[in-house]
Amino acid sequence: MSEPQSILLLALVFLGAAVIAVPAFRFAGLSAVLGYFVAGLAIGPSGFGLFRDPNALRSFAELGVVMFLFVIGLELKPSKLLSMRRDILIYGVAQMVLSGVLIAAALWFLGFKGAGLAAVAFAFALSATAIALQILEERGAMGSAYGQKSFAVLLFQDIAVVPFLAILPLFALTRSKAGSDGFWSHLDEIGMAAAAVLALVLAGKFLLNPFFRLLAKADAREIMTAAALLLVLGSAELMHKAGLSAALGAFLAGLMLAESNFRHQLEADIEPFRGLLLGLFFMSVGMGLDTAIIRANLPAILGGAMGLMALKTLLVFVLLRAGKLGFSNSVRGAVLLSPAGEFAFVILPLAASIGLLAGDIATIFSAIAALTMFFGPILAKLVEPALAWRKNRLGKEPSMEENFEDADGEVLVIGFGRFGQVVNQVFLAAERNVTVIDRNIDQIKTAARFGFKVYYGDGRRLDVLRAAGAERASVIAVCVDDREAASAIAEMARRAFPSAKLIARAFDRTHALDLMERGVRAPFRETFDSALAFGREALVALGMPGDEADELRDDVRRRDIQRLNRQRDEGLFAGMDLLHVVKVTPEPLIAPRREGKDITRRDKDESREQQAREGVTGESS
Repeated sequence: MSEPQSILLLALVFLGAAVIAVPAFRFAGLSAVLGYFVAGLAIGPSGFGLFRDPNALRSFAELGVVMFLFVIGLELKPSKLLSMRRDILIYGVAQMVLSGVLIAAALWFLGFKGAGLAAVAFAFALSATAIALQILEERGAMGSAYGQKSFAVLLFQDIAVVPFLAILPLFALTRSKAGSDGFWSHLDEIGMAAAAVLALVLAGKFLLNPFFRLLAKADAREIMTAAALLLVLGSAELMHKAGLSAALGAFLAGLMLAESNFRHQLEADIEPFRGLLLGLFFMSVGMGLDTAIIRANLPAILGGAMGLMALKTLLVFVLLRAGKLGFSNSVRGAVLLSPAGEFAFVILPLAASIGLLAGDIATIFSAIAALTMFFGPILAKLVEPALAWRKNRLGKEPSMEENFEDADGEVLVIGFGRFGQVVNQVFLAAERNVTVIDRNIDQIKTAARFGFKVYYGDGRRLDVLRAAGAERASVIAVCVDDREAASAIAEMARRAFPSAKLIARAFDRTHALDLMERGVRAPFRETFDSALAFGREALVALGMPGDEADELRDDVRRRDIQRLNRQRDEGLFAGMDLLHVVKVTPEPLIAPRREGKDITRRDKDESREQQAREGVTGESS
């Protein structure tokens, strides 16, 4: 086969195999990762033999892992990590440490030792992020208790992968130089690696934002895409040259840009390359599997997959129950995290390539990881009927059913509290067909006594929104009185129902900025307009003409909206010049006599302090 022909055949066969296998697995309710995996197995040496050298594209395919970690870095905003720190530290650390120790103990009992044992234990302790998030999104359970705790575990795992991939090659290096000077023989390499990390962090902090701001002014979309690729590949190559993992460089670059104004643009530019190259990587892993070894060790592989899932399910269930999560949600979370993660297909081949594992052993462990990812989604589907049967048997039927048979409103109102009731009155006054959902049963019963039709349903679940007619609604109004639930519903509705106009209630300025970041164009702060109306009436009570009071009210509203938009683009402390503040003019130390009284310096200081206290305007930031 000539070289030009092999390149064309490579692209044609890889794309064709992916287009056939991935949709087939997705229609079957399984992970796309398995589709790529099986497609690679089919076209590799153990399948139809279209490609004889599975390692020919491995270095190119590993760019998918690099870009995947860049996107993970972009999504790990420091503020987000801070808000989830408790769940991340408690559940994430406990799951990784306990799973790793138990898996390592089982492997040691079977005769494995050394750094190879650590690599396998770490790889198997990870969970399948892509599969878990897909199941949570399909169920609309990201905002649920078990969804949040599962996400915290996955988040910690994604963070833990980065340093592990960075130090794994050092295990092999230390092993190969065991007879040398030990730590001191690697001092120059360690220093070079630390200097490279420091240089990348400093460049990300001081250079990247000005660089992308300059490119944005050029208004050339293709240049922004080229710059995003340059950033990812350049960071990865810097870490590679320093002797660390290329994925570490990409992760650090993404983390440095997590709070940047260009985060969403960069993520959108990288996403097509990330998806295709990551799929190519999984296909290359599938190509590298030897089916003869798998057939010869099939009982051990099946037993290993079942044992691994049972161990992780039991461990996570105990952790979630210890965190006072309900039985059903603990089971859901445990099953969700039971499959091995996608990075098992990164760590195991890497461990084999640097001599920590034999090739046939790495193939067996990769097959075990693949089987857990195959059985994981199936088990997640089967557990729901089992939990429903248990609930029925224990007599814990829900006191109200989710029934949306006649829900066909052009407006979907989510939440029927004090805010949602007023909103609903406006729609009814305009004679609009409205569907209202709420999960407070007492609220629904009270509304029924006054003649209002409110459907029972949890707006945080995607299946509930679909059943309530969100796909047909022209407007979705998020009126719930739970800050975190409002944010979760708004983000889910924006992604799942892009044709509907999304309006959301915000609690304050900070929440409004959070909703704007999630795609809500103009959040409505629940106290803002009422405070403006209150201030307008107070001015009229002071004797100001009504039209002049209206102008001042409108000026405050206009300035506040401008400030909110600037805060969205530039940060929380932007737009301070738009606030009306008390202007304090310098006064002499001893003021002249006025109306027979001396105004002393102490009197002036107290007066200014009082003015400062009374002159704070706007909402709390």
